Amino acid sequence: MQQTPAMHFRKMNGLGNDFVVFDARLRPIAMDEVKARAIADRATGIGCDQLIVLEPSKTADVTMRIWNNEGFEVESCGNASRCIADLLFDEKHVTRATIDTKGGFLVAEKGGEKLVTVDMGAPRFGWKDIPLSEPFADTRHIELQVGPIDAPLIHSPSVVNVGNPHCIFWVKSLDVVDLAKVGPMLEHHPLFPERTNITLARVDAPDRATIRVWERGAGLTKACGTAACAVLAAGHRIKMLGSKARITLPGGDLILEQRASDGHILMTGPVTYEFEGELPAHLSV
Repeated sequence: MQQTPAMHFRKMNGLGNDFVVFDARLRPIAMDEVKARAIADRATGIGCDQLIVLEPSKTADVTMRIWNNEGFEVESCGNASRCIADLLFDEKHVTRATIDTKGGFLVAEKGGEKLVTVDMGAPRFGWKDIPLSEPFADTRHIELQVGPIDAPLIHSPSVVNVGNPHCIFWVKSLDVVDLAKVGPMLEHHPLFPERTNITLARVDAPDRATIRVWERGAGLTKACGTAACAVLAAGHRIKMLGSKARITLPGGDLILEQRASDGHILMTGPVTYEFEGELPAHLSV
């Protein structure tokens, strides 16, 4: 019986938010929840925050599909978008690339040595677009809190969709709550029918913010590109941030800018190649 050839993978990260990347443009890959979870397992698999599968696209240079380490497929990942764009730059000897995702069509440009700028599109603020399970006329601040009713620890978050849903609590201290404990509860709150990413954001200056993120389906991560985009979009909307800011995450800094002409969020940050190899037989896809 002919053996299935080993599946090659690359391990990459953006600010420590790490990915296992497979190229399925020539050979299809039947990825599913069980396989994605096994590969992402840091004890028995390769280990990663997200698993990326590249597929052919009729409208872009590549289609990027994304599975979180919990095993379910998601729409968008900003840090992964930069990594895939850099792969395309090297492969095609270009400085501009297009990526099709479930969260939208992305355009990326080389921003320097191992720096990539991705146009993440325009943020969406309508309650149906986020989505929320009930109407909110104003999503700049919604009714949601953690802690005693008369003295909540965090409350009145901003919500926005930047390819995936985000809920941002504006805080004076990032230690006001244990995000590892409240993150899962808020991610699965009935208000968010598709679950949500949870961010604590401290604004340090009109052009600077520091954040921590509980990422939907992945937990605490060193960096979340779409969360940084969401913070700039929501912070600029409520006049806490300007149109350009440096967003600091546990893994490092991203530069975000909201373009005046169309409201699109431009994200610039680094790309790191870790290693590559062949998928072990017990993790075959």
